[in-house]
Parts: sequence; C-alpha cells; structure tokens
Amino acid sequence: MKFNTTSNKTQAISLFLLVVAMMLLSVQATGASDNANWPDWRGPTGDGQSEVTGLPLHWSETRNIVWKTPIHDLGYSTPVLWDDQVWLTTATMKGKTLYAVCIDLRSGRIIHDIEVFHPERPQRIHRNNSYATPSAVIEEGFVYVHYGTHGTACLDTETGRVVWRRDDLNCNHLQGPVSSPILYEDLLILALEGTDVQFVVGLDKKTGKNVWRYDRPRELYENIEPLYLLKSYHTPVIVKVNGTPQLINNGAMLVTGHEPPTGRELWRVRYRDDNPISRIVSGHGLLFINSGGNPGASHLLAVRQGGLGDVTDTHVVWKMTKDVPHESSPVLAGDLLYLMSDKGVLTCKQALSGKTIWSQRLEGDHGASLLYADNRIYMSNKEGKTTVIKPGGRFQVLAVNQLDGFLGASPAVAGKSLVLRTKTHLYRVENK
Repeated sequence: MKFNTTSNKTQAISLFLLVVAMMLLSVQATGASDNANWPDWRGPTGDGQSEVTGLPLHWSETRNIVWKTPIHDLGYSTPVLWDDQVWLTTATMKGKTLYAVCIDLRSGRIIHDIEVFHPERPQRIHRNNSYATPSAVIEEGFVYVHYGTHGTACLDTETGRVVWRRDDLNCNHLQGPVSSPILYEDLLILALEGTDVQFVVGLDKKTGKNVWRYDRPRELYENIEPLYLLKSYHTPVIVKVNGTPQLINNGAMLVTGHEPPTGRELWRVRYRDDNPISRIVSGHGLLFINSGGNPGASHLLAVRQGGLGDVTDTHVVWKMTKDVPHESSPVLAGDLLYLMSDKGVLTCKQALSGKTIWSQRLEGDHGASLLYADNRIYMSNKEGKTTVIKPGGRFQVLAVNQLDGFLGASPAVAGKSLVLRTKTHLYRVENK
C-alpha cells in the first residue's frame, strides 16, 4: 500500500500551525490578565517594582487617557487589580459608611459599589487622613478590605458578596487608620497599632478567624509622650531571607522579623522613634527600614538580613538622617536606592554603602510611593504632577505630566497602563 506522504506532511504542518495559532491566542488572552494583576498597593513583589514594558511616558487630562471615572466620597487607598477588575475603598467624610468599589479595567465602568461597614461611632482622624486610606489586597476570586479599627472584610470579587466581616480588632488610632493588609499563603495579616495597643494578627483568609496574634513588647512604650509617638502607620512586608520567607513589621520603637505561619518573633532592631507610613524595601542582603521621627527629622536604617534575637548593635550597616521619606516608600533599582522626602527632595544612594550619589529638589509635597518600571522611575506629588526620570548616576528627567486635583495614592500598573487615583477620580493612562 502506497501512502501519500506529501498530503500527510501538508496536513501535519496545517495542524501544527493551527495549534500554534491557538496557543498564541491563549497567551494573548491570559497574558493580558496576568500583566493586569497588581494585588498589593506596591505591586506583586510589594516593593513598587514591575517588569512590564511599554508604559506611558507622557499624559495629561487630554492625552493618553483611556478613561476617567469619578469616585464618590473620600479615600486615599491605592487601587489593586486582578484580571479586568480594579478595587479601591472610599468612605463618607465622617466615616459613617465605608465602601468597597470595583471598576472595570477595560471601560472604567463601576461594577460593584458595596457598603461594607456602618460604624456607629467612628474615631476622629487627622485632617490629612481619610477613613479609607488603607489599601485593599486581592487574589483570584476574593478581595480583602481593611479600615483599621473600624473593620476588615473579605468580598467575593464576582458577586460583591461579603464573605466575612470582623469589627473586633480594635485600637485607638488617634489620627486614623493607614496600615494596609497583606496576604501570605492562607493568611491575611494585619498590623493595628494605636496609643493603647500595638499588635499584628494573622487571620485565616477563608473565615477571618484568628490564627495567631503578636503583641509588641509593652515595656518599650512606658512613659512615652506625646501619645502619637506610640502609633504606627506601617504596612508589613514578606521578604525572603536566605530563601525562607520572613514577615517584617516596622512599628513604633522597633522593627521585628517573624515567622509568617506562626507570628513568632525571630529578631528585632530597637530605635526611639514613632513609625512612618513609608514601607520597607529590601535587596543586596539588606532591609531598608524607615524608623520614623517627626516629618523632616525621620531616620532610615540599612539592616543586614539574617540575624536572631536583638541585633540592634550588630546588624545596622548604615543610617540616613537627612531628607528621609516620612510618607513615600523608596524604590530599589539595581544597586541604587531612590528616596523621596515629603518636601520633594529626591535622593539617590548606593544601596550597599549608603553613599549619596546625587540629590535633587522637585516641586510640591510628596506622599505617593515611587514606582520603578520600564527602566523608569515614576514619582507623583500631591498637586497631581508626576515626574518620570531615568535611573542612574545622574538626575535625568524624561517627562513631567499633570493631572487635575490632589494625588496622594501610589500608582498601580495594569498591563501597559498606569492606574492613578486622585482625590476625586480614577484614571487609566496608556499610550494611544
């Protein structure tokens, strides 16, 4: 029997091309969703870095705006994203209603607008804060929203249904909530530090029930005045130390490292300052820890990883005491650490040595954290202006972009888009 080998080869090639085409379509379909995921307010790695390329360099109210959606009431939380959903929180001015809002990434249309909590007696907050400043954290199918002492909840992202609520994790914020939740495996981890109690708690993310609780040592908080020095605004972070995940929690008076599954303390570094909003970043075997202090007099410590017990006297490699961020979180780009002070002083340092490479003052007050993506560093001031620079040994501006209104939230990345939140609107910015 004679086979038609030419026909068979043609069929095989056609089948191969069809399979390849289907795979490419699948990659394009899923790749867009994968790139859209920004689960934590500082991104997938929790430190303001993204591997995405093709982000917009230039924009304005009339340029490269895909959509602009009004957000009701007031909140300063950074948007988080999963697939085609953008989630953020907002609240009435007096904190009587706390919302979770979901926006469609493609169209900017509001999908869910959920009243999550109705506090009977909301605590007073600082005039520069809001009742919806902590950012959400998101994963496949669920988003976790947190309003400090006023409540924590898990929501189904498809239906908007509240899966569970907690309103019994309390502290006296004095100036209002700021710290955001984080996810680790099956845990939702929260830091609540006020003038009365200071603790970190790991919740079962499926039920909201306590798995562990770590109370910070009370002996460090005796005879401390004024009371705001006892407060923390910091969001914990998970860092791999010698290949093993550690929970790093930077609170008032000391920073501690923990086993994430149990909350057990592994090490600590003591300092005598209150805690800033600025979040820890890590790299090159170091933790870059903002230890706080009054705005304009903050301190930053570079702490060597891998210690056990009290390592205050053995693991602090270098300190920074001038133009240290109080609100904005720094970003590490290669061997260089970039830090933005509240008053707009941008400093570039050698990460390992702490040597200042250059320093430059920018316009306006700054609170948003820095973003390193597409070989650029993005930094926004509170007047809606975002300056984009090229990282390196000299200060080099690539673009300056202006939006209307107050810009306090940190930027989020969705594929080739930036998602930016001002006081009144949410923007999707992308090259057209």
